[in-house]
Amino acid sequence: MKITKTQHSRITAFDEDSIPFGHLFSDHMLVCDYASEAWQRPEIKPYGSWYMAPSSSVFHYGQAVFEGLKAYRDARDSIFLFRPDENAKRLNRSAERLQMPVLPTEIFMEGLKTLVKLDSDWVPRRFGHSLYIRPFLIATQEELRAKPSKTYRFCVVCSPVGAYYEKPLKVVIEQKYSRAASGGTGYAKAAGNYAGALYPTALAIKEGYDQVVWTDAASHGYVEEAGTMNVFFRLGDTLVTPPASDRILDGVTRKSIIALAEREGIQLEQRLISSDEIAAAHREGRLREVFGCGTAAVVSPISALHGKGLDIRLPDLGRQSYGKCMKEKILDIQYNRAADPFGWRLRVV
Repeated sequence: MKITKTQHSRITAFDEDSIPFGHLFSDHMLVCDYASEAWQRPEIKPYGSWYMAPSSSVFHYGQAVFEGLKAYRDARDSIFLFRPDENAKRLNRSAERLQMPVLPTEIFMEGLKTLVKLDSDWVPRRFGHSLYIRPFLIATQEELRAKPSKTYRFCVVCSPVGAYYEKPLKVVIEQKYSRAASGGTGYAKAAGNYAGALYPTALAIKEGYDQVVWTDAASHGYVEEAGTMNVFFRLGDTLVTPPASDRILDGVTRKSIIALAEREGIQLEQRLISSDEIAAAHREGRLREVFGCGTAAVVSPISALHGKGLDIRLPDLGRQSYGKCMKEKILDIQYNRAADPFGWRLRVV
């Protein structure tokens, strides 16, 4: 791996007391190109712009996938990644769905570790803050034909971040627009999935909500995701989450919550759940909490649901909340505050 260090660090721009999510980027980035049917030598270089022709395939036919993970600093200044192998696998699942070349795992893993080591000063020291890592893969061939590109670029950039959501969310259940359909790209982290979600989300925000809860495209009767997060419902003392499918992203935080719940003896069901069932559970007093989860947000409580006959306000359960319990356990593993019985933590420094 070729490494070119920056001569002009921007670390003085990093103020941990004021780090809006995803606005500031660390000194270096990883770049690796695919050409002549082979991945080339990866390089770490100073963060900066690069030239792309306006005819580059990604701008016209949307071959773009990405991942998201974080680096965490513990109280002894050691730095860890959390389940990066899962991100490597999912990146390649996404790439395959968009007819893009599979990235060798060693480029992904060694590239991440080397980049985070080099930019270790950018990993925040405050608990709850972290270095957000964004790997992405785009098509770069200069040709205006609707076909797979022959050249690609894999890149990783890093951004120190604080909390993604500062407060519980008010959400509306979407009844017109869809995030994904069966046979589509919903399970992939394709950039177009997120672009298509922006307009209905903006409509929800205009109506006073923070996010939308996506429902199935066929009937709009079954809940699937909450904004850019997977979603869990607590009915009585049972956690229910929609099953991963070709419409629903198999989130790393989601998988972690499922494993933790099983270890803690919390009853959990991966099954379809309809808005009608949610309404009935609320009327019967069984709907105790709802929360979303993802890498950026970790666990975000949902305090209100609206739409399709629902107008639900949920109380803060405090220490009795499953969502808060899961968040604490995940953070304790990520920041090396507790034992890691699953082997999820990968030490970098």
